[in-house]
Amino acid sequence: MRLTLSVTGMTCAACSARIEKAVGRMDGVSACAVNLTAARLTADIDRPARIAEIKSKIETLGYGWAEAAGEKPDEAKALRRKLILAAVFAVPLLYLAMGHMLPFGWTLPLPAILHHTHNPLGFALAQFALTVPILIAGGRFYRVGFRALFAGAPNMDSLIALGTSAAMLYSVYGTVRTAFGEAGHLYYESAGVVITLILLGKTLEAVSKGRTGAAIARLAELRPKTATILIGGVPTEIPIEKVAAGDLLLVRPGEKFPADGVVADGVAETDESMLTGESFPVTKKPGDPVYAATINQNGVITLRAEKVGPDTVLAQIIRLVEDAQGGKAPIARLADRVAGVFVPAVLGIAVLSAAIWLFAARDLSFSLKIFVSVLVIACPCALGLATPTAIMVGTGKGAERGILIKSGLALETAHTVRVVVLDKTGTVTEGKPELVGVEGDILQMAASLERYSEHPVAGAVLRAYGGAFLPVENFRAVPGEGVEGDVGGRRVKVGRVVTVDGEYAGRLTFRDRPKQTSREAVETLLGMGLRVVMITGDNREAAEETARETGIPRVLSEVKPKEKAEKVKELQAEGLAVAMVGDGINDAPALAQADLGIAVGTGTDVAVESAGVVLMRGDLRDVAAAIRLSKATIRNIRQNLFWAFCYNILGIPVAAGLLVPFGGPTLSPVIAAAAMSLSSVSVLANALRLKRFK
Repeated sequence: MRLTLSVTGMTCAACSARIEKAVGRMDGVSACAVNLTAARLTADIDRPARIAEIKSKIETLGYGWAEAAGEKPDEAKALRRKLILAAVFAVPLLYLAMGHMLPFGWTLPLPAILHHTHNPLGFALAQFALTVPILIAGGRFYRVGFRALFAGAPNMDSLIALGTSAAMLYSVYGTVRTAFGEAGHLYYESAGVVITLILLGKTLEAVSKGRTGAAIARLAELRPKTATILIGGVPTEIPIEKVAAGDLLLVRPGEKFPADGVVADGVAETDESMLTGESFPVTKKPGDPVYAATINQNGVITLRAEKVGPDTVLAQIIRLVEDAQGGKAPIARLADRVAGVFVPAVLGIAVLSAAIWLFAARDLSFSLKIFVSVLVIACPCALGLATPTAIMVGTGKGAERGILIKSGLALETAHTVRVVVLDKTGTVTEGKPELVGVEGDILQMAASLERYSEHPVAGAVLRAYGGAFLPVENFRAVPGEGVEGDVGGRRVKVGRVVTVDGEYAGRLTFRDRPKQTSREAVETLLGMGLRVVMITGDNREAAEETARETGIPRVLSEVKPKEKAEKVKELQAEGLAVAMVGDGINDAPALAQADLGIAVGTGTDVAVESAGVVLMRGDLRDVAAAIRLSKATIRNIRQNLFWAFCYNILGIPVAAGLLVPFGGPTLSPVIAAAAMSLSSVSVLANALRLKRFK
């Protein structure tokens, strides 16, 4: 069974990596993924009893948990309050501590009791008093940081807590020395301003992370709150939660459909853009399907509800995208491996650097500055945000356009595709064949058999035949072959040709018109340098005619359903990543075999379940859009990872004082905190650029 929990208290990639590793090693847990940006843990467990064990493990590691379906607190709002409190005290603290170093001296009159020369103790105590409220505002860093440290799983908060605590304790020691008339070094402003700057960075992160999940939030908000039910023909408004399958619901112009179902009465145009990304209205008449949260633009509709609440298409889309955002792409593994050892390594570097400078320079104050700067600048926030933020924005952007990417793996695989295999019927074509030719006196026998079949070809035969039917016995449908049975006492088989009592009797010729957008879609794929292949069970002549009309250069015809997966495997044997696009039950094995399965959302549930990407509009142009979105997202992730790695590779040595012997600069803890916050915000800002993808 699948367990999903919200995890509180995570601040960096080390947090998510630690939880993922610890829970993943537990008995009965077959898989575990922790998404830092979504603050979500997903685990496959063998029985419900494991849930309590996992919750306990999370608490043991120093983090909290909440039910995923519960109301999530507004993280940005809470951080904003703490930031304001910290800033109110940090500004005067910084001015008091550093103002006398400005070249133009004091710019505001201060009482003598606060002057660093006239009253050193008052100067120190005032800084202490201003720093304490700031540390209280940042109290979570200390609670979570030290708890994680003592649990043997140090994280970003541990680095902040250790660094600022060292600066604070050393400053208190300096204050005590000052009280006894000795000179003491003070670093109150380092502790206070570092906490304030990190709170600023975390607030900006929270705001940006909220924007990365905005697409799903907008989808969730589309659900109507009430519905109008018809009871004895009388309309009554009820909460949406009380709607049940089978209810008759009245939907007026401008209202949203409260459930998935079929039109029982009325005709109207509907706006389904929230599901498909298609802005053109869709006409609905009795018997047509409608979907929850789509909009009735005009006309009055009576709807018979079939799927409600979590069973609606909208709810399934939200779950699919949330699963994709909660999972991980393979490209994230590198960052996870690094994060798992990064924080302990940084602690070691900070201690070693401080010890070396203390031994070399005999200056405890400078060594402390090095220690704090290394701890603060090395926080791996940017590293942990690099991948999940881009995936959240990319999958959300796809969902807005009717392209559902079901996993991080599918998102990453799409950019490697070099061959696109297209099923013909219902994918390249409309899936509504027309009977255009009959050879032999066979139409009555064929129609008599086909009326028992649900295949699209059967519909075409029945539409073309308007006469009486012959009696049929022993009817049987043979997948990929056609239908057969005893018609009027004779054994008849209808497939690519018609046989009667084992003898050839004639041929039926069908035409399945290509979709209007298929040629444009094929030209786009070819223009992207991709190989395009069409695969079909139809005869060679019909397949090649469709290929000519759509510009498809290669055709595999007369392929039985069970052979489609083998054909995909043969293409993969050439060393190229293959995407299979299909919509039918017979496409499911090939969709599963392909490196990337792309299901046309208007097709069967089996095809959709077998695929990594679902095209809700059934428009082949979205195949190219999905591949382009994947490329843009992976490019964004690589940019983020490059920035995150470079930031730490360059920042840590400078903070450790490596350039000082050569006359170069070092970093104060305040500058280190600002740089650390800037790196995280820049990664998020880069990920949000994907929202402009077209």
